[in-house]
Amino acid sequence: MGELLHQRGWRTAFTVAERVNAWATLVSAIEQGYGDDIYEYTNDLYCRNWLHEAWLLLDEHIVQLWTPRIKALDDRYKAATIDDGLALDQFHRLPGPDLWWWRRHPRILTKDLGRCSGTPVRAVPQL
Repeated sequence: MGELLHQRGWRTAFTVAERVNAWATLVSAIEQGYGDDIYEYTNDLYCRNWLHEAWLLLDEHIVQLWTPRIKALDDRYKAATIDDGLALDQFHRLPGPDLWWWRRHPRILTKDLGRCSGTPVRAVPQL
C-alpha cells in the first residue's frame, strides 16, 4: 500500500502504522496546545489525508483492524478542535468536504493558528 501511494506522489512509502502513529501524535499535541506554526500544522494534517487515501485501497481485513483506532483518534481530534470551516483557508487551499479535518482548528490556539481564526490566542501554560 505504502509503495503504491508513494508512486502516486507521497514523499515516502509509509505504512499504516506509521501514519496512524503520526495522527495520534498530532491529536495529542492539539489536545495539549499545538505549538508549531500554521505551516507545520497544515503539513501535519497530511498524515490524515494519507489514511483517507489508503482506506480506499486497503483490503477489508486491514480496514477492520485499524478503523476503531482511527475512529477513536478522529473523535479525540473533533473534541480538541473547533469546526469553523475556513480558519486554514488563508494559508492553504482547502480540499473537498470529505477531508473534514481541514475545516477545523485547535480549541487551544497558539502562534499563527490563533491569529488565523480571528479568535484571541489563548495562552498555553508551560509545564
